Amino acid sequence: MSFLESLNWRYATKRMNGKKVPQNKVDIVLEAARLAPTSSGLQPFTILSITDPALLEKIKPIANNQAQITEASHLLVFAAWDSITPERIDEVFDQVIKERNLPADGLDNYRNFLKSRFGSMSTEEQFQSAARQSYVAFGIAIAAAATEEIDATPMEGFRNAELDELLGLNEKGLRSVTLLPLGYRDEENDWLLKQKKVRRSRADLVIELN
Repeated sequence: MSFLESLNWRYATKRMNGKKVPQNKVDIVLEAARLAPTSSGLQPFTILSITDPALLEKIKPIANNQAQITEASHLLVFAAWDSITPERIDEVFDQVIKERNLPADGLDNYRNFLKSRFGSMSTEEQFQSAARQSYVAFGIAIAAAATEEIDATPMEGFRNAELDELLGLNEKGLRSVTLLPLGYRDEENDWLLKQKKVRRSRADLVIELN
């Protein structure tokens, strides 16, 4: 399929059949998310890939008993940094300097600019900025899954604080943002499968200023 055909093929799958997605295909989705653009290249999030059935059973009620949590092959949890600290900024810039063979002080001006910028924000504002960046990778992961003919269901309908506690995210300096179950559609039991995809028209969605 072409990219647009893949996007037309995908839908927010409501029921999955429990079939396992080959790990090499999951790896493509994760790599696509890793390669996603983020502001200043900070990548201020972590992705958890969960397959443990017992853990998924614990997550399901936190996600309002949505069936896909336990019917999926893999559950991806996108978790943003709870704060964008000078130490985290330094870690990113130190890696860039090392991998690009730059002088140790080669990026100090921009590094210090970011420290000042985020230092002027509240911790909650820093988290919200990180969460917005995680959505970029989240969207690319959804598109990558479609190109691999993997079904996926973007989810915000869960109790974040409870999931954070269950997964120990607070201790990792993370807060959950979105969930992405990956699997294969249950063609007999998914009511949404045969429904027409409905989107706003291009004329309604796009304003062209020529």
